[in-house]
Amino acid sequence: MSIDEFERKKFTYRGKSLKELRQMSMDEFIQLVPTRMRRSLKRGLPKKHKKVVEKLRKAHRAAKAGKELIVRTHCRDLPIFPEFIGLTIGVHNGKDFIGVKITPEHIGHYLGEFAPTNVRVNHGQPGIGATKSSQYVPLK
Repeated sequence: MSIDEFERKKFTYRGKSLKELRQMSMDEFIQLVPTRMRRSLKRGLPKKHKKVVEKLRKAHRAAKAGKELIVRTHCRDLPIFPEFIGLTIGVHNGKDFIGVKITPEHIGHYLGEFAPTNVRVNHGQPGIGATKSSQYVPLK
């Protein structure tokens, strides 16, 4: 494939374009998602997820009016729906909120996948007050 073919390629999710995804009802969209997500969505969204979705719909209306609202949430297990595209969601990682800008490629994933809960630790040099044994730093 050449570079031009990559640039011309349009986004699709399971064979549906973004425009078709936005026009679908929730029941039609549920049929497209993976099995684990489909099973939980068929049982209905929990109260905490419904509250977040309502806040996101409110933020979507505000975005149309020209305001940028960031909805902060602890719900890491909320699936990403096509109506969330273009919004910024603050997802809690256990310490602080990580801003996640929702793009079409995020559809069908969970919010928590984009806010890692642990980071790699790089230890520095031993500080003042360190014991003699912990002050040893091997030469490279």
